[in-house]
Amino acid sequence: MSRTMPEPGLGGRALGDAVSWSTDPYADALRNGHGPLFLRRTDGWLLPLDVERWCAAADAADLSALRRCEGPVLDIGCGPGRLVAALAARGHRVLGIDVSEAAVARTLRLGGSALHRSVFEPLPGEGRWGTVLLVDGNIGIGGDPRRLLRRSAALVAPGGLLIAETAPQDIDERVEVRLDDGRAAHAGAVPARPFPWARLGTPALLRQARPLGWHPADQWEADGRRFVSLRRERTVLTTSQSADTVNSAAVISSQFPRNTSGDSPLAGS
Repeated sequence: MSRTMPEPGLGGRALGDAVSWSTDPYADALRNGHGPLFLRRTDGWLLPLDVERWCAAADAADLSALRRCEGPVLDIGCGPGRLVAALAARGHRVLGIDVSEAAVARTLRLGGSALHRSVFEPLPGEGRWGTVLLVDGNIGIGGDPRRLLRRSAALVAPGGLLIAETAPQDIDERVEVRLDDGRAAHAGAVPARPFPWARLGTPALLRQARPLGWHPADQWEADGRRFVSLRRERTVLTTSQSADTVNSAAVISSQFPRNTSGDSPLAGS
């Protein structure tokens, strides 16, 4: 098993990681649209984070994933909102969530809908989303992929999709990292606290997902990035449940925040 550094994700983390991802270096990088910004492993190893790509428009690799989205979309760990904006332009109902206030604020400035919320907190439209996204390494959120996959299954409708970006190698690893802008050590600042992260290749993700009711739908590579889509098991629906599924887009739409800041609670969520 490889023990290399995990690729970064920009999005929502477990509640315990929210403080780390709300630290000034991360917020400053998003406001400026560029780094330097790194994930630092506990042994001191640094991985540069691609802030410039995250703050740009969706690229060809992103669009290869977005074209596969079905129904209303929940972008878990939306970051500065490039995928939310691109999906909205394609006519999808889409909501981004992120534990970073700066990320949510930038998504809102792009005209997208976003909430300052962890994926592990109550969310609008639970069990009715057509697609959930875990792009930019966000399958690593919380350092526990099984927990995240179970949570994602509770968010999508029966037969719904999970689209995830995976690591290019066949790896399955857990590490602790912290945010670092390369200046804290020289300035004498207190470093951000470590938080858990995970990295999975496609085979590892499939091994984790199958016992949880996720079945592979598609796998592809675009511009050197790898993706997989998984479909949640369909269950036998009652008449009432079927009606709920048919009306899910309207229900989710009614719960979107309107003219609110990213910190505002969502009514009824």
